[in-house]
Amino acid sequence: MEITKTPKQGEIQRSWIVLDAKGKIFGRFIAEIAIILRGKHKPTYTPHLDCGDFVIVINAKDVCFNGANKLADKKYYTHSGYFGSTKSKTLAQMLDKQPEKLYRLAVRGMLPKTKLGRAMLKKLKVYTSDTHPHTAQVANSKKA
Repeated sequence: MEITKTPKQGEIQRSWIVLDAKGKIFGRFIAEIAIILRGKHKPTYTPHLDCGDFVIVINAKDVCFNGANKLADKKYYTHSGYFGSTKSKTLAQMLDKQPEKLYRLAVRGMLPKTKLGRAMLKKLKVYTSDTHPHTAQVANSKKA
């Protein structure tokens, strides 16, 4: 009988994966990012360890959306806790002004709601253009 080996935190190998968002459908793209951040694409996946890879998203503004008027109809709300402080932004405004925040909100919903999920989310880097400052790490990485 063979025993399954659980990797220790020091034995986990992390790589940097560059994903281009140009022309991809947003929801499917976010699901792919969440799988990589979580480490489910690796044979050594362990639910209670952070064994995922770093993800660099380039061309974040050039993503596509399904739906007739989703850019105008979908709204994101913020609330400070004070009465009357609810503010809303449409998807088009978020994509234009804060695409990094849009990606973080979407990916955060697909990760665990614990310290582990917050640690996984820190490995996501989002850039609006096709240049990024992580060139040293990407030299040894997989490009997807």
